[in-house]
Parts: sequence; C-alpha cells; structure tokens
Amino acid sequence: MGKTAVISGISGQDGAYLAKLLLDKGYRVIGLLRGNTDVDKLKGLVYLGIKDKIEFHVTDLLDITQVENLFILFLPDEFYNLAAQSSVYISFKEPIQTFQFNTISVFNLLETIKKKHPGVKFYQASSSEMYGKVNNLPITENSVLHPLSPYAISKAAAHFTCIHYRESYGLHISCGVLFNHESYLRQEHFFVKKVIRESIKISRGEQEFMYVGNLDVKRDFGYAPKYVEAMYLMLQKNEPSDYLICSGKSVSLRDIVYYVFEKLNIDKSACKISDELYRPADIEDIYGNNTKAKSTLNWDYNLSVSDVLDLLIEEELKNLI
Repeated sequence: MGKTAVISGISGQDGAYLAKLLLDKGYRVIGLLRGNTDVDKLKGLVYLGIKDKIEFHVTDLLDITQVENLFILFLPDEFYNLAAQSSVYISFKEPIQTFQFNTISVFNLLETIKKKHPGVKFYQASSSEMYGKVNNLPITENSVLHPLSPYAISKAAAHFTCIHYRESYGLHISCGVLFNHESYLRQEHFFVKKVIRESIKISRGEQEFMYVGNLDVKRDFGYAPKYVEAMYLMLQKNEPSDYLICSGKSVSLRDIVYYVFEKLNIDKSACKISDELYRPADIEDIYGNNTKAKSTLNWDYNLSVSDVLDLLIEEELKNLI
C-alpha cells in the first residue's frame, strides 16, 4: 500500500476529483464526513466510479478529540483540508456559523498535527475571495488581503493561521489560493453551473427566463480537475509555500451568460436581472498571476474560459436524462 491521504470535504467537486487523482497514484484515501451523509451528497464520487474505493470516516472537525482520534487511527502522510462553509451568499445569511467552522476546524487540525503528528503534510484550501477590494491586478501571492464577505473573512483568518503554524512550528503547510473553478460536479447554486443548467432548460422549452444578479463583475474561471492537480503537487514539494491557482485572466459574468446562450441558440432577452440576487458587497474585477505555480510546481494549465465552458456544456448535455 502506498501513502495514506485524508480528504475533508470529500463530497464536494474538489474532493471528488482529488480523491480520483490520489487513487490513480496508488494512495489509500480516507474521506471525512461530518455526519450521516445521504447518497446524493456523494454523487460526485459515484459519478467518477470511485465511491467504493474510499474509506469513509465520520469526524466533527469542531471537536478536537475526534480530530486527534482520526490521526491516531489512520496516521496519514498527507491531509487535504477542503472542508468549509464555502458559499459567499450563505455566509451573509449565517456569518457566525461560517466563521466558526472555517476557522476552528483549521485550529483543531493544526494543533493536532503540531502536538502529535508534525510529519504530516497539510494542504489548506484558501480562496481568492480573501483579496476582495484589490487596487492592483493581477493578484500575486504578495497582494494585500481586503475581504468583502463573511466567507472571505473566515478564509483569510484560516489562511493566516496556516502561515503562523508553518513559520512558528516548522510544519509542512501549503495553502492553495484557488480562484473560481468549475466542473460538471459543481453544486447547482454556483453561478456557472446554474447558468448552464438553466440555459439548457430554456433551450428545451422547460422554462422561459433565467434570473441572475450583477453581471458586470469579472472573475477568473478555470477547470476544477486541473486545479486539484496543483493541490497534489504542493504536497510533493520538500518546502511548503502558498500558491495562486488561477487561469490568469478575468471574464465578466455577462460574457459567460451570453456565450452559453449563443452556444444553445437562446436569445439574450431570456436573461433577467433580479435585485434580490445582488450581494451586499461584491468584487468588481479579480484575476491572478499563476507564474509561481507553473514554474515551481510545473503545473500545466492553458485552458481559456471558452474551453472550460465548452467542456461543461458538453458534459451537461451528455448526462441529461
């Protein structure tokens, strides 16, 4: 048996693709669940044909005793922390719960590693949302953080916690600052998934309009299966560090909607703006510089946003029932 890796947040798109990558490389993969998880929440693993190859373990990351028992039981070589309340929209509605889970869970994991398992290599899923109000683009690993949502604030706190433990205690902790990344396994409340699913329904005559929020903001979008490769590469390095994982370009949400509409022969008038879908605060434009990831990790990424959208539309249509 090869190395053992634990993945928290395995039911999400990143967890599923990462699990597949690690299994393909001969890892023993432990998938953490927060409680009784129904089959629907593991449908990404089923879709990829790997659910039966993963060992699942129920762990409450807010309970440090359970976290300590987890490490004693599995003695992992690598730990990929993807667990979080990851919706910006939900974080405005539930800011306290978002901050508590996204920070205390990280403290519990790092305290356990520091005290009892200092040889474990740890990956933290940071977020481009941490940068928020940006004065200079593109963003680099040295850009100033100015978070604009409870989610972003919680991720920034967890990010600095990881840096503190790495620098103060010499732990192998790497943070991947992932910009927006999409796949067929994306949850339906995320923007690109929503646009593609609802556009297909419009094209099939199953609904008349699609309601969206602010389409003038710009984001850096990439392809999730390629982004998880960078997570793996970070923990294969001898020296831990932080990396921006991004495409290096931004595109407006309006351009995404219109590109999908054109692909599916939908008139632009089918897109309706809803004030209720606007965020209290939003980032106008954000994109990153992926030079460090490409040069240091030898991460290979060259997909344009249209390449990604074409892949997603094709896979969505292929899986229509």
